[in-house]
Amino acid sequence: MEDRRQWPLVVLTASPFHGHMSPTLQLATILHSKGFSIAIAHSKLNAPDPSNHPSDFTFLPLSDNLSTIDNSNSFTDFINALNTNCKPSFQEHLIRLITEGNKSIVVIYDNIMHFAGGVAVDLNLVPIVFRSCSAVYFPAFIVRQQLRQQGRYLEEDFVMQEMVPNHHPLRYKDLPFSSSSIEDFKKLGSNFSRQARPSVVIWNTIQSLEHEALTQINEHFQVPVFTLGPLHKMAPSPPTNFLEEDTSCINWLDKQAPKSVIYISFGSLVTLDAKVLAEMAWGLANSEQRFLWAVRPGSVCDSEWIEFLPKGFIEETRDQGLIVKWAPQREVLGHFAVGGFWSHCGWNSILECISEGVPMMCQPFTADQGVNARYVSYVWKIGLELECFERREIASMIRRVMVDEEGEEIRDRVHNMKGLVRQALDNGGTSHESLEDLVGFILSC
Repeated sequence: MEDRRQWPLVVLTASPFHGHMSPTLQLATILHSKGFSIAIAHSKLNAPDPSNHPSDFTFLPLSDNLSTIDNSNSFTDFINALNTNCKPSFQEHLIRLITEGNKSIVVIYDNIMHFAGGVAVDLNLVPIVFRSCSAVYFPAFIVRQQLRQQGRYLEEDFVMQEMVPNHHPLRYKDLPFSSSSIEDFKKLGSNFSRQARPSVVIWNTIQSLEHEALTQINEHFQVPVFTLGPLHKMAPSPPTNFLEEDTSCINWLDKQAPKSVIYISFGSLVTLDAKVLAEMAWGLANSEQRFLWAVRPGSVCDSEWIEFLPKGFIEETRDQGLIVKWAPQREVLGHFAVGGFWSHCGWNSILECISEGVPMMCQPFTADQGVNARYVSYVWKIGLELECFERREIASMIRRVMVDEEGEEIRDRVHNMKGLVRQALDNGGTSHESLEDLVGFILSC
């Protein structure tokens, strides 16, 4: 019988962001199912609950000295503090694991937690970077870096609607972090240039969906790139929500007609302007389409929950829609009643949409979301991008997605793309084979 006690210990770092922690823990679950011992190094901020995971997972808390995710000032400063503060305790954990006799340790680190790659190199351990964003985001980020090195910045030097030369289909407005200050982006670029070189890159995606971008990524890193995705379809997903899910919305969906409900959610971090939300609300009402709206507490600064909604909206839409604080998103998207998803275009949300064959209405805010929305609407054509936040335009786009012939064509395309997911996950598919190759690589260490 094979002695798995000699297998490498896999240490994964999990950042405090829901969109990053979820796929990291999914990856941990997948590797555990393959027989590896797993340790999760995590920030104390938004720490995972060990009771949701196998009893033989080891949890290694990192001293981050942070009480909340603060993106009100400089998000880059927050990332810097996270990395600086977590590094010493991470190094201490690894040294202790080595002295306890773990002769072979592989470190898989979320790219936001880039300190872990440097610590792994310093201790002669194998560093593997895990990226939970889209592959198409990476070339766009490189373009932004190149512009920075030329001393050129989107906010000063470009017409945002113009196309980026040699980078079809991206416009300048689609490039990442267009809302960041110039100083903030300088610091971000500096961080990026100092990161340790990984031995392997893991990407949560489907090879056939992002083939061209993945080719560029291979050329950039010059190391193996394994496409494992969608991770949430490869193994049972442990609960990782930082907010309590309101499962009563499923009972409400059960009473609705097939594909009659548009689901709205902008993730765990986005904050919105109250005026924009008022236009969204009246756009929903005027569309006359049924809706399920997940409004996270704190979505609008200085508000507890939904007191910012315009007067009369709740009464007018009482029979049309349901508002909850947080929804079980994967279950919602897989429900027969859901016919569209109005989203911020985080990568996890897009993969979940594709996996369930649900058309999208895109409203990107920051980071990779602009790039993602551009590909969803312009390249893959499985959704429409909302660029005018006015109630009549919003109502029109909801109807285009939900009831017009255009929406039916989108639905057909995303249904076909759902087939790509099945192919990738089947025996012999690209995600299945990449997982086998990753297991082989870790064992070779």
